[in-house]
Amino acid sequence: MTAATVTAQGWGWRHAGRDRAAVASLDLTIPPGQRVLLAGPSGAGKSTLLHGLAGVLDPADDSEETGRLLLDGVPTRELRGHAGLVQQDPETQVILSRVGDDVAFGAENLRVPPDEIWDRVRHALAAVGLGEDEGIALWRDTSRLSGGQKQRMALAGVLAMRPPLVLLDEPTANLDPAGVLEVRDAVLAVVEAIGATLVVVEHRLGTWARHVDRLLVLEPGGGISHDGTPAALLAPGPVREELAAAGVWVPGVVPEPVTPAPGGPRPAAEPSGPARSPRRDPAGHRDPAGHRDPAGHRDPTGTALLSARDLAVSRHAVRPGWRRRLGPPPVPVQHGLDVTVEAGEAVVVTGPNGVGKSTLLLTLAGLIPAHAGTLTTTAALKGHGVRLPDDPHRWPARDLVSRIGTVFQEPEHQFVAATVREELAFGPRHARDHRTGTLRWSAAQARGRADELLEAMGLTGLAEVNPFTLSGGEKRRLSVATVLATGPDVVFLDEPTFGQDANTWAVLTGMLRRLVTEGSSVVAVTHDQDFAAALDARVVELT
Repeated sequence: MTAATVTAQGWGWRHAGRDRAAVASLDLTIPPGQRVLLAGPSGAGKSTLLHGLAGVLDPADDSEETGRLLLDGVPTRELRGHAGLVQQDPETQVILSRVGDDVAFGAENLRVPPDEIWDRVRHALAAVGLGEDEGIALWRDTSRLSGGQKQRMALAGVLAMRPPLVLLDEPTANLDPAGVLEVRDAVLAVVEAIGATLVVVEHRLGTWARHVDRLLVLEPGGGISHDGTPAALLAPGPVREELAAAGVWVPGVVPEPVTPAPGGPRPAAEPSGPARSPRRDPAGHRDPAGHRDPAGHRDPTGTALLSARDLAVSRHAVRPGWRRRLGPPPVPVQHGLDVTVEAGEAVVVTGPNGVGKSTLLLTLAGLIPAHAGTLTTTAALKGHGVRLPDDPHRWPARDLVSRIGTVFQEPEHQFVAATVREELAFGPRHARDHRTGTLRWSAAQARGRADELLEAMGLTGLAEVNPFTLSGGEKRRLSVATVLATGPDVVFLDEPTFGQDANTWAVLTGMLRRLVTEGSSVVAVTHDQDFAAALDARVVELT
């Protein structure tokens, strides 16, 4: 196959149930072999365009298409398989139960000869850092991969297809810093080897800017606002400033976290100065409490809320009789951890993909049992005089959600309502005061909290939309907002800034920083160093 030519002629797409088009009046030509970086604010239609190019948008479900979108002069839906797509949520692309079979799936459907398929599979897995040298066998269970590893696996599946058009939707968003460069270089090497056309969506432009031919910035609601070389568009000057103000992550520019009042102005990005160095805690042991810095960050109060000692964590619970029925018990992904979370502090958990960060987060949040060791909560979290077990995993659900809120790595895993507004009101309508057991808010107050968060998170125009139809960045903001709506004492978040443009990042980060200042605690798994610095977080680094 030769590299594909992409053509859009007045193309637009309106999703079912939406009043406005995600993309409209798009005129575009991408010549064969060109490498294009696609940028734009959250909700500008970047993922919609990629899905259109992959031929997976279906106009039969009350959606509406205008214009034409072509690959080599043929409508994209008639050339499925000519484009390899890595979606924003890698969980949606896991098909088979074994790593090797999953990576081979696309190539098998393209009728690549079997002997050649497995050479491609091994080469692709090694290129993205999931080869046998990294301890990932072809028969490894895909359900035992971390989110970042699933992202790498999805990319390997596309690279094994060797399509004439490679489409990547934030392919490095959940990867550790070393993995970002490894995956980027793997993509560039394969694209160069097969001569494919490349279109990559990424909020953080710095990773790709020097390695692509062209930067396209989509205008929310329709069209292209900027089109040129990255060097020209990102050079100091009015265009660079315009992009930063629109929410594009311009290299070297980090926005100041803000919490806008309802109806207030959107935040503007400013050049970043020297970043604060988060307090690091490599072994998982507590650092001494920090001090109040000039930005107004609150000191931890010294009041412990929960504490883990000699903790081992695993997604596979060890049950009585395990050895007799199932063989040797599972090996924990981490062990010997000492972690304490105090009231009024921010903690960031970081480390390489697959090291157990999300598993630790879910264990501390009381959602999965500890593999070994102890996890205890104090009266400051349970409520003085309240009788609850020390281990939060043994708490009834109503007691857990009123004290501890959790934002999952996959936002869809926590959506329960039919509209965004109902999703935000659900938690406040059911939240109870853990001291009295009575409802914390009336129905009117719950609606009021939902409306405030809709405005703050930039979701007001999507209030009546089904949460599952939102863009990746919008889903992430909604998932965070649903937890904040219930006012928990501790908030656990897994990759909270994933999929955010610079402006929505500033709002989300500002809200979490205010939460800490008001005395709640935030514990986040993230590779976002700017986020850790903005919250003056204590860093627990897993290895």
